[in-house]
Amino acid sequence: MSATRIGIVGCGGRMGQTLVQTVLDTEGATLGGGTEHHESPLIGQPLKNPATGDILDLIISDDAEALFKSCDAVIDFTCPTATVLHADYAAKYGTAHVIGTTGLEKQDEATLQKAARQTPIVYAPNMSMGVNLLFYLTQQVAHILDEDFDIEIVEMHHKHKVDAPSGTALGLGRAAAAGRGVKLDDVADKVRDGITGARKRGDIGFATLRGGNVVGDHTVIFAADNERIELTHKAGDRAIFARGAVRAALWAAGQKAGLYSMFDVLGLPQA
Repeated sequence: MSATRIGIVGCGGRMGQTLVQTVLDTEGATLGGGTEHHESPLIGQPLKNPATGDILDLIISDDAEALFKSCDAVIDFTCPTATVLHADYAAKYGTAHVIGTTGLEKQDEATLQKAARQTPIVYAPNMSMGVNLLFYLTQQVAHILDEDFDIEIVEMHHKHKVDAPSGTALGLGRAAAAGRGVKLDDVADKVRDGITGARKRGDIGFATLRGGNVVGDHTVIFAADNERIELTHKAGDRAIFARGAVRAALWAAGQKAGLYSMFDVLGLPQA
């Protein structure tokens, strides 16, 4: 069988470079190309092996549509505006689209659902295999414990992260809400400031921390009187997200059209 051609949009950034390296290091995958924003100084430059500096036979371009046309799968850790546009390209050419972009609004997700009628799309707030296991465990624990256990989600990321709470934290909130049979929008408490009054029973709280170069720490706390359960995942390197994304790309390239999650990729039971 021929190797799966995987393209990387946003290939010049920290995550993009990690994805490039992971594709190069993964058996059964071959790098199909990379793109950057049209104002990037990298446009027209050759792609290089991030580990060795060796020049690859690929040129960085700003033509994302051409990348989708020429690849079997494209990995996308960009921004909501770009991701929505990329989903249209994926649908047009039947290219598998693996999306790790966070901060998408409901209307953006509706666009992904529409595109997924034409091509396989894997969309997840976090591509790490460990974090997706945390999603699963959070849902199960929330289902077992009643509202005597307050749920709080604490996340910390590097000082450059622009969205809050993180997409992963919101994913954990959705998992906890699903376990309790409620909608997160109805029970989420994302901001506390001043005299807030007592905590509302059944709410799912969020706390956001930013600082330094923290890749990503997430803890789900189930707190009742006199006892507390904590589920924690700490990311030490972006490579864990890249490994999951490349695994998802290899998996998605052989699937029929549809909107999938990392639960599908990993074979975990669905909510």
